[in-house]
Amino acid sequence: MRPARRSKVDPFIVMDVMEAARRAEAAGRRIIHMEVGQPGTPAPAGARAALARAMEAGALGYTVALGLPELRARIARLYGAWYGVDLDPARVVVTPGSSGAFILAFTALFDAGDRVGIGAPGYPSYRQILHALDLVPVDIETSAENRLQPAPGDLAGRDLAGLLVASPGNPSGTMLDRARLAALIDATHQAKGQFISDEIYHGLHYETRAISALEITDDCYVINSFSKYFSMTGWRVGWMVVPEDHVRTVERLAQNLFICPPHASQIAALAAMDCVEELEANRAVYARNRALMLEGLPRAGFDRIAPPDGAFYVYADVTHLTDDSRAFAAEILDHAGVAVTPGLDFDPGRGAGTLRFSYARATADIEEGLARLTDFMAAR
Repeated sequence: MRPARRSKVDPFIVMDVMEAARRAEAAGRRIIHMEVGQPGTPAPAGARAALARAMEAGALGYTVALGLPELRARIARLYGAWYGVDLDPARVVVTPGSSGAFILAFTALFDAGDRVGIGAPGYPSYRQILHALDLVPVDIETSAENRLQPAPGDLAGRDLAGLLVASPGNPSGTMLDRARLAALIDATHQAKGQFISDEIYHGLHYETRAISALEITDDCYVINSFSKYFSMTGWRVGWMVVPEDHVRTVERLAQNLFICPPHASQIAALAAMDCVEELEANRAVYARNRALMLEGLPRAGFDRIAPPDGAFYVYADVTHLTDDSRAFAAEILDHAGVAVTPGLDFDPGRGAGTLRFSYARATADIEEGLARLTDFMAAR
């Protein structure tokens, strides 16, 4: 059989790094994981307990396509608590992870052949999902001066049907302040484009909090997830907020593409939202790890970085050390026993000269990883 052209998406290189690290561990080596973009903590205890009770109480079947009404209402209350936004729960769509939200958003907003702007460096699956849906991803090369975030001037002359922005970003962890985010939204709307805000790292901030696009406009799609702040990556549950007149469109798509999000995950997610003490304790660990990384990476020789405002990554320019980040990452894994991610995933044009370091694991692992990196670079 002949596969479709749109199925020929690029591999997610970080998964290859994870597999190489797994093989090393199977051979008996201890590997420090700085490649994985997921919390090292489980789902909150309250979430796990709530699911256990629900499983004993009865069968978990289909829910309605938009998600459990009580979960949608609880998510809407979060916007009041975090951002001061009075959000109608009817606009909240629970999704099978943020990945399901991207599929729904791209399908609802764009027609085949439409050009959609994404920042580079940026999350690689944006590009591959757009490609698989017969859309055209347009990489917007961001600058260190703009802290690796798009700026309104970057949109000029690009003929975009929409723009997707992530703040905090992956792999950079940098954020847009209110004025910069508002300027991007305005520039997109002035060009008759659709604006999508990826907010899956909200809650993971270390100084000022992240700004939601919903604080600025209702004329946008906002995507979030329980994977990061709520420490529920494998549960595959996220959400999306859409304009009121888009709800039925998205509902029809969700009914046919997914039927519904996982019932079990929705129950756990609802309970997780009230586990504030545990979640904030996790964030305190990331804050400590961030401080260690910002001190330890430059000492090891990785000194060309944009200090992250949120998430749990540091993105480093290593052009003075290599012109092949994939080979360099393999060398670090082989000689130092530290798994890091080549920038090729995030920036096809410049990623051969960058690495991403994750600090989502336990503090002891971060300390050991930094010591290993320092020794490796000193001996290189």
